[in-house]
Amino acid sequence: MSKKPNQQPALHKVIMVGSGGVGKSALTLQFMYDEFVEDYEPTKADSYRKKVVLDGEEVQIDILDTAGQEDYAAIRDNYFRSGEGFLCVFSITEDESFQATQEFRDQILRVKNDENIPFLLVGNKSDLEEKRKVSLAEANGRAQQWNVPYVETSAKTRDNVDKVFFDLMREIRSRKIEDNKTSNGRGKDKSKRKKLKCVIL
Repeated sequence: MSKKPNQQPALHKVIMVGSGGVGKSALTLQFMYDEFVEDYEPTKADSYRKKVVLDGEEVQIDILDTAGQEDYAAIRDNYFRSGEGFLCVFSITEDESFQATQEFRDQILRVKNDENIPFLLVGNKSDLEEKRKVSLAEANGRAQQWNVPYVETSAKTRDNVDKVFFDLMREIRSRKIEDNKTSNGRGKDKSKRKKLKCVIL
């Protein structure tokens, strides 16, 4: 892989998963455009791309905000295959959305077949503390069980919004560096890399 002089910034593919109404789109739009959209009714998955500076390096983030088609397993699996990292979002005001995160995690691990996939558990709507149904201890406990970070965000106040996207990009980046080392050291495991490439195209 020779580096071209006008090399494109690295692209990190992030997938937003979580039950409906937890604020996946609100978080995405807040990160992309610095605006809070209260009642966003996504009917299809939306893809967003933005150049950002990650630790002094210009990179691109590609965010796929999944919406109503989680019911179609084939579509969902395709999305999961293309993702390099996942923000699994629930609402701290809704226990059901927290319980659903287990299923999302299971599906992602099944599709990616990789326990260490870059993944953050995100408790959104932290501005609604008085309506909290999911305790901090409970959410932290699940994150520890999965061995992933847990962060609480508010798309409304923008609290920790940048943090979750940047933290996930850092995980994706270090994962890529790790994978490159492994493939270079092992006479490049071509079959694996080919498979990945086909999916992305």
